[in-house]
Amino acid sequence: MPKPRAKSSKPIPKAAAATGQGRSLWTGQLRLALVSVPVQLVSAVKTGARIAFHQVDQKSGKRIRYEKVAPGIGKVEAENIVKGFEISKGKYVFVSDEDIENVKIEAKRTIDLIQFVDHCEIDPIYFDKPYYVLPDGDLAEEAFSVLRDALRATGKMGLGQFVMRGREYVVALKPCGAGMMLETLRFSDEVRDAAPFFADVGDEKPNKELLDLAKELIGRKSRRYEPGQFHDHYTEALRALIEAKAKNRPVEVDEDDGGGNRGNVIDLVEALRRSVRDNEAPQPAPRAKTSTKPKAAAPPKRARAR
Repeated sequence: MPKPRAKSSKPIPKAAAATGQGRSLWTGQLRLALVSVPVQLVSAVKTGARIAFHQVDQKSGKRIRYEKVAPGIGKVEAENIVKGFEISKGKYVFVSDEDIENVKIEAKRTIDLIQFVDHCEIDPIYFDKPYYVLPDGDLAEEAFSVLRDALRATGKMGLGQFVMRGREYVVALKPCGAGMMLETLRFSDEVRDAAPFFADVGDEKPNKELLDLAKELIGRKSRRYEPGQFHDHYTEALRALIEAKAKNRPVEVDEDDGGGNRGNVIDLVEALRRSVRDNEAPQPAPRAKTSTKPKAAAPPKRARAR
């Protein structure tokens, strides 16, 4: 079970729209039994961080557009396009926007916390998308703080369901700094069973020497996770490439092969040993002597009487 974090001394952030940190995607009530807390949800991830390309006509410089066509018919006007679900090869059931609207679950604008679990109880594969949860208004801050600190003190996550944009979600609520984070969870029928994929993987016990070397290497490389130490080198290289092309500069290519030319390592044991040696912790430098005066010789020890 993860250790509860110390209570944050930072002030609780105001609503996202007020702080300018992002647009609120949902507003409603976070409810635990008879206690309701007005909250807002803001997306916790940024879009546009990675580079996206458009297809462009090289001669004219104009962007490529796509027309919607039907085989043997040609271009289809937008008003003639409907949604269809394929029930067999080439046979569809047509569903109108009105049909979909009629089956939408009523949005009660409430997230009911119906169960609490330890953080380690939910397999990471079920977590889908994170949102920051903010108190909606000054009057909501006290109840918001109580719920946040109670979750932190117990090391639990709250589970519930709610409706956003016409779709129902299962969610997990947990403390996050001075606020809280809500993560949508995948339903069980959305997750593939792993067992069939691993059915052909052998279950023989590995060589003990190999296992010990691998464990030692993992131990040497174990440290606290710092998100900022990892970079999207591919996106950074693409940005540099685009910037160079935009300024008509020559494109610099990093020819470092990352050590790929060291030769093929056939012996797994030797490869692990070399990895362990390469990751040995540096030895502390010897302390400088503060005095050059030789120490007096210690008196000889007396022999023990038998």
